[in-house]
Amino acid sequence: MKLILSAVVIAGLGLSMLPLAADEGKTASLPRTAAPSGVELYFISPKDGETVGQELTVRFGLRGMGVSPAGTMIKGTGHHHLLIDVDSLPALDQPIPADDHHVHFGGGQTETTIKLAPGKHTLQLDLGDALHMQFDPPIVSEKITVTVK
Repeated sequence: MKLILSAVVIAGLGLSMLPLAADEGKTASLPRTAAPSGVELYFISPKDGETVGQELTVRFGLRGMGVSPAGTMIKGTGHHHLLIDVDSLPALDQPIPADDHHVHFGGGQTETTIKLAPGKHTLQLDLGDALHMQFDPPIVSEKITVTVK
């Protein structure tokens, strides 16, 4: 019983350390990890302006940091998120969302095959820390445009 109570108290103290939003109905924001300097996140393929098929392989490149699965607290590492047809970066004080436009690679993957409808699409990479938060400042690639035939 003491062990369970201790765990509840410790968990409660940890949660109380998070900064809380001032307005009711908002969730607590999570702390962000400082980004190392000189990091480059980029696409190996496809290239900006390339015409591709509806099913394409996307390869992620990263210099100056390592890749590790989500939840892994190793300094100098993160994991990839692929932003598809997104106009702006997700909120900086919340985890990167997971939906059709924000694809998570929490297993530490460095490539994927995706299917896109014909037409023009934008792609951007966003590196997340162990908690799916963007680094401070965010580590993102240039946004590229592909045309799907």
